[in-house]
Amino acid sequence: MDFRRQLSAELPVLRRFARALTGDPALADDLVQDCLERAMLKSHLYDASRPLRAWLFTMLRNLHISGIRRSGRATVVKTVDDLADGEGAVPPEQENRLAAGSVSDALNRLSPQHREVIVLVGLEEMSYRDVSEILGVPVGTIMSRLSRAREQMRQLLEDRGYTGLRRVK
Repeated sequence: MDFRRQLSAELPVLRRFARALTGDPALADDLVQDCLERAMLKSHLYDASRPLRAWLFTMLRNLHISGIRRSGRATVVKTVDDLADGEGAVPPEQENRLAAGSVSDALNRLSPQHREVIVLVGLEEMSYRDVSEILGVPVGTIMSRLSRAREQMRQLLEDRGYTGLRRVK
């Protein structure tokens, strides 16, 4: 498969990771676009023996961090409290949508380091080694952050009255 097709296949996971990093759909789309542009320009540096997703996630994360440093802030552009009347979402009627909303809200309340690890390991199902390479920290640090992030998520969800999480060993 050629490089452009491989990039296209990674779009959904890039968007999901960018959304987790930024907390804002518009910023996430801009971040993904910047990442794809850079990937095309730097395609000659890609080592085909390594996973493309890990290379793209590293690039996306580095672009995000550079953007934060440039702008001097690491917060979400618009929070729920900032929504104008009528701009908020219609409350969901199904229980699974409530649970997804609670999990999403809890995820957004995590520190960026914990959110990154939860998304990469839990949602993207990446190995600790791959996440370690993407984030540039030892595997033990990944395991530690993941443990703290899971506990913090569990606590945030329990505080909101949601007890649907279960331990997986």
